[in-house]
Amino acid sequence: MKKILIAFLLAGTFSLSYAQSDYYNDYRRSITDINWQNVAADLILSAVQTNQLNALNDRYRDYDSWNRVYVSHPDRWREDRYYEIERILGREKYTQFKKKYYKGQNPVAVYNRNKNNYKKVKVQKTKVYKMEKKNGHHH
Repeated sequence: MKKILIAFLLAGTFSLSYAQSDYYNDYRRSITDINWQNVAADLILSAVQTNQLNALNDRYRDYDSWNRVYVSHPDRWREDRYYEIERILGREKYTQFKKKYYKGQNPVAVYNRNKNNYKKVKVQKTKVYKMEKKNGHHH
């Protein structure tokens, strides 16, 4: 029994420290999943717009610089980032961007959903783990 309890305590502390970097990983993926040169070409962006996008993508060089800004609200990066992208592109091109790269969905919501997917996966894993433990005791 004690062993299971320790596993749960560890899982608890792990998921808490994991959350912040989950958000950061989503943030990084929002940059690396998309070829921004293609975006600039597809949407026929001006040099100024392209430079602003590149500057936005380079804003936080590492986890620490990102974390300083988002330490207390790690989910806020989505609103900040996509509000900025919309401002740079203008509403019309932002709509084209969403259609082409996010199947028309709001990217903020796309990354919000990812966060919930992580939770579901984690819950299932612990259930499976508990079942195996229970079954292990019967033999």
